[in-house]
Amino acid sequence: MLNNIGLPGLLLIAVVVLVLFGRGKISSLMGEVGKGITAFKKGVKDSSEEIENASNTPVRDVTPEPEKDKI
Repeated sequence: MLNNIGLPGLLLIAVVVLVLFGRGKISSLMGEVGKGITAFKKGVKDSSEEIENASNTPVRDVTPEPEKDKI
């Protein structure tokens, strides 16, 4: 269904959206989308750094020692 939109159809959709919402509203919406993408990229970078730092820490054995037989 959406395979045959083409450039004229996209331009028509863009004009209709511009008329309905106005330039200011679309501008602020795109600004919020940009902030969201930036925050997402920052979150991915921070989490990958955290995983990398966690993999660099030495592993220590925390298993309990077996109890000796009490007779």
